[in-house]
Amino acid sequence: MGDGVEIWRGGVNTWECDEMGHMNVRFYVTRAVEGLVGLAAALGLPHAFTAHAGSTLMVREQHIRFLREARAGAALHMTGGVLEMGEDTARLLMLLWHSDSGALAASFQTVVAHVTPAEGRAFPWPRRTADLAAALAIDLPEQARARSLSLEPVQSLASLERADALGLVRIAQGAVSPADCDLFGRMRPEQFIGRVSDGIPRLVRGFRDTVVGALEETPKRVGGAVLEYRLIHLDWPRAGDRLEIRSGLKDADTRTKRIVHWMIDPDTGKAWGASEAVAITFDLDARKIVPITEAARAELMKHAKAGLAL
Repeated sequence: MGDGVEIWRGGVNTWECDEMGHMNVRFYVTRAVEGLVGLAAALGLPHAFTAHAGSTLMVREQHIRFLREARAGAALHMTGGVLEMGEDTARLLMLLWHSDSGALAASFQTVVAHVTPAEGRAFPWPRRTADLAAALAIDLPEQARARSLSLEPVQSLASLERADALGLVRIAQGAVSPADCDLFGRMRPEQFIGRVSDGIPRLVRGFRDTVVGALEETPKRVGGAVLEYRLIHLDWPRAGDRLEIRSGLKDADTRTKRIVHWMIDPDTGKAWGASEAVAITFDLDARKIVPITEAARAELMKHAKAGLAL
């Protein structure tokens, strides 16, 4: 099948770009979720995201690689296919392309469950979907493979109690609104990564100062970007539920920082989700990675949280 079947096409609006000058991560995920609707239709489930759906697809996990910047005015399209198909789950691949150049902008390995719309109870795929999945089989290109993050199954240890014990920083807090939810009342997937994006300056501003301060030549303008992300959805908040994001530095090397985010229910202490990001300090004029010197890394590691993980 090559790159798969086309499932979405559009572009980048100015209001979707952030202070770094490129499309914000929440809108990458928004497009992946919309592309999932198209891929569901190709799998014989064209009504999976409608009010009268007999079943739907619930996102359990996403692995994202951000490969080429998408800036205002860029034309984009998305293709997709099936990597693995289980009894009631699947690992799907969605590839976001720059339509003019043919360059890959981002990749999404998305684990979904076939569930009842209201309760979210998993049950087997219809025979027709299993048959169509074989025709939609796609190979995982090298650019879309996990590079710095493991995709091995994990049992998350995230909780409010553990976040307090590790001294994780509260970078965001608030409540889920009806507008944040899908048709079935569950918080939409882009809300997790979006709220992390809103709150991350509180955690990383000092880290960027450390990285830039150790350089002989200082860039005029610096910001941040993410190269790779793994997000795990453990439960789904609904309208009115509260949440907070607790975050910390896990590790750093000569180019990147690995940061873990937990989305916590402050009322019960349980985790709604967990994620790990591979982030960089970004020269906004040269549009390239700012290196981390050994001195800067040593300083950063003073802030790393031992034992921090998904």
